[in-house]
Amino acid sequence: MERADRNFAELLQELRVTQTGVQMLFAFLLTLAFSARFPELDTAQRVMYVTTLLLALVATVMFTAPAAMHRQLFGLGAKRTIVDTSSRLAGAGLAALGLSLTGALLLVVDVVFGRAAGIAVGSTAFLLCLVTWVGLPQHLRRKAGPGPYATQGADGESGG
Repeated sequence: MERADRNFAELLQELRVTQTGVQMLFAFLLTLAFSARFPELDTAQRVMYVTTLLLALVATVMFTAPAAMHRQLFGLGAKRTIVDTSSRLAGAGLAALGLSLTGALLLVVDVVFGRAAGIAVGSTAFLLCLVTWVGLPQHLRRKAGPGPYATQGADGESGG
C-alpha cells in the first residue's frame, strides 16, 4: 500500500507538469478559430486544426482523469487499481499530447511556409517526441538495469 501511495504521488507530480502545458495548448487552439486569418485556411488546414484540437482535448481528459478517478474511488481500497489505470491514462495522454504538438506545429508551419515545410517540421516534431518520450527511457532502462532502490513487485514491475 505504501508503494501504491508513493507511485500515485509521483504520478500526480508528473501530471501536474504536463497538464499545464496541454491546457495552454488547448486554450491556444480554441482561440485560433476566432482569429482574422482562420477563414483563409484551406480544407486540409482546417482538418489539421480540428484533428489537433481533438487530440489536445483527449490529452487533457487523459491527464485529468486520474484526479477524477481518485476522487470517486477514494477510501475504497482501490489504490493499486487507481495507480495502474492512471499510469495507462498518462501514457495515452502523452501519446495524444505528442500528436497534438505535432499537429499544431504542422499547421502553423504549413500556414507560414507551405505544406512541404509543414510536413517536414511536423514529422521532425513527431520523431523528437517519439525518441525522447519512448526511445530514450527504454534505452536508459536497458542500460541501467536494476538500480540500488529498485524492488520487484508481484507484477514484475520495478518500483522506486
